[in-house]
Amino acid sequence: MESKHDIYYIEKVKNGQTQYYSYIVEKYKDIVFSIALKVLKNREDAEEMAQESFIKAFKSLHTFKGKAKFSTWLYRITYNNCISEVRKRKIHFASTDDIEIKDDDSDFNLDGLPEENREKYIKAALEKLPEDEYTLVLLYYFEDQSIEEISKVTRISESNAKVKLFRARKKLYTILNDMLKEEIYTIL
Repeated sequence: MESKHDIYYIEKVKNGQTQYYSYIVEKYKDIVFSIALKVLKNREDAEEMAQESFIKAFKSLHTFKGKAKFSTWLYRITYNNCISEVRKRKIHFASTDDIEIKDDDSDFNLDGLPEENREKYIKAALEKLPEDEYTLVLLYYFEDQSIEEISKVTRISESNAKVKLFRARKKLYTILNDMLKEEIYTIL
């Protein structure tokens, strides 16, 4: 969740106190890396792209007007950088080791999953989603981005984002359901 402190640090950086940018990097490094990793499928490339995204955001910080959340602006930079890199290299999309699954995430009904395996199942299911659906789920459920913000990051319409998110949830449910069935058959 974005705090009012982001604007404070952004203003400090804009006024020449660049050391405050480390707060922004520290706060957003995990999600920026996770987006890059999913798109690029390679840890080293994702680390490099995350770093490049923060550098690009730093150099472009003067253009940030605050009309959207800073996180939305940063995720858009990251996503666009990664898509450009994929197009350059003509590679395919990716993996999810660094997502943090919270037990208190009430948007996912996880009651049917054994608690000790919940995170493992969700990460495995997320990895099976196509990159666009993965990004939508990641931003909506794990980064608390609104549909409007997701629309800005991915450059798809809000109605299309809603439809794709709905389909991604259905697909995620089906994947999790199939995984649990397999687990039961293995036990029996």
